Amino acid sequence: MENITSAAGLKDAIHLLKTERTVKLQQLREEGSRALEIIRPVRLLQNTVNGIAMSPRLLDNIIGTAMGLATGFISKRLFIGSSGSLIRKLLGSVLQLGITTAAAHNTNFIQSFGRFAFQRIFFKHGLNTDKRGG
Repeated sequence: MENITSAAGLKDAIHLLKTERTVKLQQLREEGSRALEIIRPVRLLQNTVNGIAMSPRLLDNIIGTAMGLATGFISKRLFIGSSGSLIRKLLGSVLQLGITTAAAHNTNFIQSFGRFAFQRIFFKHGLNTDKRGG
């Protein structure tokens, strides 16, 4: 900054510094607001959930787990029936655990088998079409 030699120069320098201070204060407030918006708990949670939801294997994991649990539960119900002894219930729980684990690890096979069975059951007429031209 230059040396100020007059009262008018001093007033101009003060006015310039006040304007500069006002602009910098406004910029600081805007940056502070943006920083607070980024670190808000709701925003952090939203960013985390979005990151998890965008995971390519998440849907496969959810489907696999659901299929495993459903398969294990159904197998236990089929094994135990409406009522069973304590030994049968214990064996049913062990069977459920084993089938749940196996089904959760082999979801691709189960999905393929399910599609095949669905097509065989509901689209039988499409499989028995006559391929001769007339």
